[in-house]
Amino acid sequence: MKRVAGFALFCAAVGMVLALILPNMFVEVLCILLCILVGYNLFFC
Repeated sequence: MKRVAGFALFCAAVGMVLALILPNMFVEVLCILLCILVGYNLFFC
C-alpha cells in the first residue's frame, strides 16, 4: 500500500511540475519538492 501511495504522490508532483507554466510561486515549488521526497521515500523504502 505504501508503494501505491508513493506512486500517486510522485505522479501528482509530476503533474504539478507541468503546472509550472503558470507564474512561479514559492509555495507551489515547495509542495512539489515535498511530494517528490515523500513519494520517493514511500515507493522505494
